[in-house]
Amino acid sequence: MKITVAISGASGASLGLNFVKKIPSNIEVFVVLSKSAKIALKLENGISVKKTFEDYKNVTIFQDSNIAAPIASGSFEVDKMIVIPCSMNTLAKCSVGISDSLITRAFTVMLKENRDIVLAPREMPFNSIALENMLKLSKLGVTIAPPILGYYSSQQTLEEMENFLIGKWFDLLKIDNNLYKRWK
Repeated sequence: MKITVAISGASGASLGLNFVKKIPSNIEVFVVLSKSAKIALKLENGISVKKTFEDYKNVTIFQDSNIAAPIASGSFEVDKMIVIPCSMNTLAKCSVGISDSLITRAFTVMLKENRDIVLAPREMPFNSIALENMLKLSKLGVTIAPPILGYYSSQQTLEEMENFLIGKWFDLLKIDNNLYKRWK
């Protein structure tokens, strides 16, 4: 399986990094971080991305400005894509087909090829424009899955909460996992 993980500039960009770190090593991962995501990671977590995935042999990182990257073409055949977190700016661009970055270009390619896409919009509350954009994309087959906790899993720590969210996103992408306690 090949998956594109786009990390846009919403609060919680570290969730995207943690998502990538938990992907099984037999899955080929293509990561794109927006310029704003890098700023959010620096401001919220003090993280510089350059060395984050050095030891991950299955991860390739592309610059968001590189619209010639393989994931910008439908013939490259990436199976799935997730944007985590998905900023309202990225959501809006995706909903109207603006492809001015690698993230939005890869999204457009995945949409035209009818491949699995999950968006994890990170905002609260959602305004009417964002809700309309989500509805429009949902009608096009995009899965809208914001980071919302389910309390049946009895999370006690931030890590357990993040594992719940990541596990739910893995479920949507059909990636086997035991990251959270399931309802019995």
